[in-house]
Amino acid sequence: MLPKKQQKFDHTRYSEVVKSRYFKQLMEEKKRFILPMTLFFLVFYFSLPVLTAYSKVLNTKAIGDISWAWIFAFGQFIMTWSLCMIYSKKAKRFDELAEKVVNEMDKEASS
Repeated sequence: MLPKKQQKFDHTRYSEVVKSRYFKQLMEEKKRFILPMTLFFLVFYFSLPVLTAYSKVLNTKAIGDISWAWIFAFGQFIMTWSLCMIYSKKAKRFDELAEKVVNEMDKEASS
């Protein structure tokens, strides 16, 4: 269920929201953050199966009987948790901007 502020929001005013300064700023900041992070994640994620299938780089021993493939796979868990923590911190900024958009639309609706 939406908060009371958003329940009374008129959905036909979407074109006004899109023109909002804060909405444009929100979309720009999200794009600048999400696109590079997504590309990094996909390259890092798919490099493990590609490197193990088509090269011998990760199949060599690193520490005892542990190969570089296992270390790389463990690194993927670390990378995933790190990206989640980074996004959680960045999402606070996105939420602040989204709140500004809602407040701006509420001001315009009440005037």
